[in-house]
Amino acid sequence: MFIARVNRRRAFTLLEIIIAVVILATMALAIYRFVQSNLVAIRASSGALASDARYEGLREALTAQWQSLSDGIPGKPSLFGDAFKLNDRSRDEISWICSAGPGLMTRYASGEYVVSLRLQSQKNSDRLDLGLLRTRRNDSVTTEVEESWIPLIDNVRGLQIRYFDAQFNVWKDSWKESRLPHLVKLTVGRFEAGVPWEAVIPITRTPFKQ
Repeated sequence: MFIARVNRRRAFTLLEIIIAVVILATMALAIYRFVQSNLVAIRASSGALASDARYEGLREALTAQWQSLSDGIPGKPSLFGDAFKLNDRSRDEISWICSAGPGLMTRYASGEYVVSLRLQSQKNSDRLDLGLLRTRRNDSVTTEVEESWIPLIDNVRGLQIRYFDAQFNVWKDSWKESRLPHLVKLTVGRFEAGVPWEAVIPITRTPFKQ
């Protein structure tokens, strides 16, 4: 009799079991949500790092290319920029003349090309890609033969390009001078970030007075 009473006192009631299961389920749900939120944060962080790496790679490639350019001759600048129409809207672009190298995104190429950094619509979509449009340059005349498109960064919002003229100490919306600008500022609107990506690339040395 005494042993039976002790066993009954030590046994769990159905209510206690239900409460324990509810507590365990609540803890499991909390742990799942915590792990899920961390995984989402890690994926977002990895995506942001990958995006930043692409922009930094673009900055390095453009810096290497533009700093290797030399002043052109009147009427035939080696670097020039203006706005062009895309989807009935003005979009900035910048072009330069080069041969094989970082600006052409190839190690081996014969002849010279006109390379333009610009936006282009994705096929069957209203989204925009940032990339390079390469056009072969024959006999110092730009033609549309052997034109190719190299996408660099997809799904961008917009592109703004400004040129700093140290001679007049002003930023210009376009560049048509035979001499090179001292600075080029790129502003790329991004859908994945609240603020645009900006880069100021030095091309020539800014003169100063002692």
